[in-house]
Amino acid sequence: MTWSAQQYSRFEAERTRPVRDLVAAIPNEDARIAVDLGCGPGNSTEVLAQRYPQARVTGLDSDQDMIAAARKRSPRTQFDLADIAQWTPDTQCDVILANASLQWLPDHQALYPRLVSCLAPNGTLAIQTPDNLQEPAHLLAQEVAADPRWGGKIAQVRQHNRHAPQWYYGLLQPHCQHIDVWRTTYFHPLENAQAVVEWFKGSALRPFLAKLDDDEKAQFLQLYKERIEQAYPALPSGTVLLPFPRLFILATR
Repeated sequence: MTWSAQQYSRFEAERTRPVRDLVAAIPNEDARIAVDLGCGPGNSTEVLAQRYPQARVTGLDSDQDMIAAARKRSPRTQFDLADIAQWTPDTQCDVILANASLQWLPDHQALYPRLVSCLAPNGTLAIQTPDNLQEPAHLLAQEVAADPRWGGKIAQVRQHNRHAPQWYYGLLQPHCQHIDVWRTTYFHPLENAQAVVEWFKGSALRPFLAKLDDDEKAQFLQLYKERIEQAYPALPSGTVLLPFPRLFILATR
């Protein structure tokens, strides 16, 4: 399952707003070493570098297309191909940013404390994850995936479990001196229902589409669009307002 930096970046302004809010809330005034885990096309790394212009900032991603796009965007910043699940820094970090990336990894019970252990004393782990598995866009994807035309291929596709804010707070509390957790729902004005489909083609629909042939993909997306049109009715202007809840965590070691 590969990523398309071009598809993901179609809604860059909307996708970057949460990371701006997150990075602005990081309590550390200064940082020497800052890492962006799952940097994608580099938009989040750019925000991190703007906040800490004197820091050694590195962006990491497991997808070559994303890394190529990030290097083109910010040629003076270091970007490396790496798997978050296996990543261990060569020195402790002052800030670790994980914006819309950790939801793709399993076993948060082990992952989150391990990332905290990579921080220097008083360093901060800053996490933002989509908190939208119960939103219509995700529920409809599962419904469409169960269609008999392709259900044998993708009906069992699931994203990794995500947990309630209380669960993450309790998990991190023994490892941190301070934790801040909040949830924000953004309402993104998109051009129409097709734009909603294009948004999720760049993220949540990828595991489904990756297993389908071209004809099945086209039929899947058409059926998904029809369901989206019903679930997200357009305003009189034609605009569709997409609610998108996100969970934020700041954990200071």
